[in-house]
Parts: sequence; C-alpha cells; structure tokens
Amino acid sequence: MDRLNVAGALGAKLAARIDAPEGPARGTALFAHCFTCSKDIFAARTVARELSRLGFIVVRFDFTGLGSSQGEFASTDFSSNVGDIVKVADAMREGIGAPSLLVGHSLGGAAVIKAANQIAEVKAVATIGAPADAEHVIDNFAADVDHIEEHGEASVTLSGRTFTIRKEFLEDLRQQSVVSEAAALKAALLVLHAPLDQQVGVDNASRIFLAAKHPRSFVSLDDADHLLTNRRDGTYAADVISAWASRYLPATDSPMDEAATNAEAAGEGDVRATNAGGKFKTDLRVGRHQLIADEPSSVGGTDTGPTPYDYVASGLAACTLMTMRLYAERKAITFEATVDVSHSKVHADDCSDCADAAPGKDGRIDRFARTIRFAPGTDPSVRDKLLAIADRCPVHLTLERGAAIVTTAE
Repeated sequence: MDRLNVAGALGAKLAARIDAPEGPARGTALFAHCFTCSKDIFAARTVARELSRLGFIVVRFDFTGLGSSQGEFASTDFSSNVGDIVKVADAMREGIGAPSLLVGHSLGGAAVIKAANQIAEVKAVATIGAPADAEHVIDNFAADVDHIEEHGEASVTLSGRTFTIRKEFLEDLRQQSVVSEAAALKAALLVLHAPLDQQVGVDNASRIFLAAKHPRSFVSLDDADHLLTNRRDGTYAADVISAWASRYLPATDSPMDEAATNAEAAGEGDVRATNAGGKFKTDLRVGRHQLIADEPSSVGGTDTGPTPYDYVASGLAACTLMTMRLYAERKAITFEATVDVSHSKVHADDCSDCADAAPGKDGRIDRFARTIRFAPGTDPSVRDKLLAIADRCPVHLTLERGAAIVTTAE
C-alpha cells in the first residue's frame, strides 16, 4: 500500500504521512499533533521517524483545516479532532492495519485518550505534554474569549498565524473531561511530561495519571520544552514509548508490502535524490513517483530530464493552474487556460518589474516569467478574477516570501 485516503469526521480529505521501518514492523502507531500544529511540526517528525527507526509503522496526519488537510478549521472542534483520529484508524485498518498504539502531543494527547476506546485494536496510549482539560487550550486566546462569546466568533493570532475560533468551539471544549476519559481508558497509558513545561503545567500530567487505572506509567521529560524543540527530547520520548509499548503490543505481521516501506501517504512525501550516474543525472523519488533530473549537454549533462530550476518552474505552473481551477469549481465557473513559466537569472538593474526581489551577491535575481493564456471568448471579469487568484497560489507565495531551509546531517 502506498496511499492512505482518508475522509475526516467532517467529510474533508485529510493529508496523512506514513513513516515505515526498513525491516519487519513491530506494530502500527497513529500520531496526533498539537493544537493548530501539523503533522510536520518538528516534534511530530522527530517522534514519528524515531519510532519508525525502532520498527513501528507510524501514521501522522493533519487535522481538518490544518496543514495540508482540506476543510475549514473554523468548523472544527475537539470532538471533530477525535473523530478525525477514528477515521484515520479506520483507513489504516483497511490497508496497513489498525493502530495498536496511539501517541498524542499536547491537545492531541487529550484527543487520543478519548479516541482510544473507539478503536478496538488499541492496546497502548502515550501522551506528551497533554492537558487534563481540553479547555486548557482556551488560555492560548484568553483575551479574545469575551469577543467570541458576544459575537459568535473571532479571528485570533496563534504562533503568528490567524485562525477563526467560533463559540461552538469553546462550548465543545467545556463539555470535555479528559480526566473522565482517562479513568475509562481500557488501554495501557504512558504519560510523558516536562516538569518545566510553561504551556501545560506538569500538574496536568498528575491529574491524568492518577485518574487512569493500571497499567499506567509516568516519565519525566526533564528540561524539555512543550514543543520538544530539542531533537534529543523527541528522540528520548520515542525511545521510551517504544520500550514501554513493547510490553503491551501483540506480535503482528503487517500487510504493508515492500513498496510501501518507502512510500508516503496521501500522495504527499519527502523528496529523495540519489546519484543516477554521470555528472548531473539524478534519480528523484517523491512518494511513489519516480522522476529524473539532469542538465543539458551544453553544461556537461546528458539532458535526460528537466533541470532543478525546471522543476521549480513546473511547480509554479502546476500550482497556478490548480489554484485557479479550485476557485472556478467553488464559484461554478467554466474556463480553459494554459500556464507557461520560464526561469532566468537577470541583473536587478535590467528588471524594472522585479523591484521587490532581493538581488544576490552578483547583483542578479531569479526571475520567473509566468504567462497565463485563456481560451478565446473568456469573460473579461472572469479573466481578471482568475488572474488575481493565480497570485494566491501557495508556490507563488513561497517564492515571493522566501523559505527557511534547515539542513541536518545523519
């Protein structure tokens, strides 16, 4: 299996990722991320990849309206988050096997405690920095609560991003009792928490631990912060979870075949480049897709595939057309268009329409020339609106704003 298709609790398609071990699997785990985070936050990546290195097939996903998942965040609540977990577990059951281990970070920890009794195969649950009350997350936007109560919703800024929080979200949080769910938990429970956690105090761990029945365990994460921003803390958490869970998980043979070992879920995966021979020829693996990159013969390549910049231009072209099509579908607009993108390096002084681009040390800038050609007879008002929508293409925005590239050696 190389794909995990999941419709979440609210019907939206969820983006999921599989981290698979190189050898036989010891078990299957499902990871739930923190409030307004994503499956690709550093803590989620670190814990999931370490667990996969230790032999677990790990599925991590974005809750509805977050990360790469579809849907509207404003329509979600804690109950729908729990429902998303159950839906992902259902999808896993059909392919790689239902999860026997649930791991949740922060509010995701509270969610997996509640979801566990709805997934029959779960034998062990591990939480990292989880709150004892789901409504604890309200502290993140406490200054906006009165406005939400009075007007029904408010736009709040969390970690530099804006989210719409509705009154129904608050009401759902207040109806939840994580402690009661922990008391009813039928699976083994491991509570991991940092004594110096500034976002979710360690007293939350005590309340969850004391409410749960045996078998239960508590492990201190020493001086870790709430988001496990130090790699060693995430690695340590995964090591502890792996060792602890081995006592409770049944031996199992996963139906995931060899091809899935290197596959990413939901058609979305890391890109791996390997040498394909010659000076420039490179094999690329993107999830289950195999591609080739090369350079033209004029610079010493063999011209067997697009250049790296060709792929960047291709991403911009594809994203532009996809964005326009998505908007047209929502507005019931019919149109036909093609998108051409070319890349060149030009001197800043020679590019009058590149004022916002920062030149490099040689005074040159990267210029992507995009031409959108609409079919004859396209309504001018539709054309103008689609041109404006094209500028909101995520790849366009990334190229304009720039991106952080974080390199590690393993």
